[in-house]
Amino acid sequence: MWETILSFHRLRDRRGPVVYGEWRADARMRLGGETRLLAALVPSRGYFPDFLTPAEGVHGLDEGLQAIRATEPGRLRDELSLLAADRSGGRTVPHSLRALADGGAEPFDRLVGALRSYHRAAIEPYWPHIRARVEADRARRGRALLDGGAEELLASLPPMLRWRAPVLEADYPVDRDVHLDGRGLLLQPSFFCRGTPVVLRDPALPPVLVYPVTHGEAPTVRAPGGSSLAKLVGQTRSAVLHAIGDGGTTSELARRAGVSLASASQHAGVLREAGLIATLRHGNAVLHTLTPLGAALLGGAQRQMDLRCYTGRYAGNRPATS
Repeated sequence: MWETILSFHRLRDRRGPVVYGEWRADARMRLGGETRLLAALVPSRGYFPDFLTPAEGVHGLDEGLQAIRATEPGRLRDELSLLAADRSGGRTVPHSLRALADGGAEPFDRLVGALRSYHRAAIEPYWPHIRARVEADRARRGRALLDGGAEELLASLPPMLRWRAPVLEADYPVDRDVHLDGRGLLLQPSFFCRGTPVVLRDPALPPVLVYPVTHGEAPTVRAPGGSSLAKLVGQTRSAVLHAIGDGGTTSELARRAGVSLASASQHAGVLREAGLIATLRHGNAVLHTLTPLGAALLGGAQRQMDLRCYTGRYAGNRPATS
């Protein structure tokens, strides 16, 4: 849900043309301008209601939409009033959102339908690439956590976030403090978050810090396709792909696959171009991680191997027939 809502911001601005330009043009063509309800809820800048990004969204689109539909009427009215106050200085809910504020199944059906349609047009075709970038960031943070614990993890965050124990400072459009009061903090890397991090407005909700991923090599978001996968041939390249596992630097890939550093770097470049791995800089090294497409390819190869092994065992043990 965070990617869906934040992408709607990127759709309407002109910033980040290298990363978002091709996606923006393609998404606008797919949408055909049908975004009026979302535009009323999600202004170009400033506050948008917290109920649009429920915690349940971490489990998938359907779970997120169900949680939005289950928003309590009182919270819904409060957040829509905050939206009105932020946009116009008043607390009167805009006419386009008044039916939603009044409750009832039909307005929610329209909202859920609009979000689903937008997600299908603007997010779904690009989801493997978006997810690959987020997973690459998660791998980088996980490595920092393993190397130096929570201190190293917080220190590894992008430059707009600064860990000065016991406070995590952030470049933010407005001046505000978020107190955890013993609660955990969910760090949410986001492909469509740009420039500054995002937090929920309501301090009573579980704390979430959404921050921009680092866009590494070949960052432009595109729909899957093309002929790059045809380059994926040969035993050595397959060994390098297997060697990535849960992530690794170029030196680690070379050691695991038993090839030279130059060879590992070359094969990683082809795998990245084919959309099978993502690459981010990690200190003086680069960190490679599998994309969902790369993981699916390896999973399919493993299933074929398991099937052959199973068939071989069965054939070797079956009773003789005359």
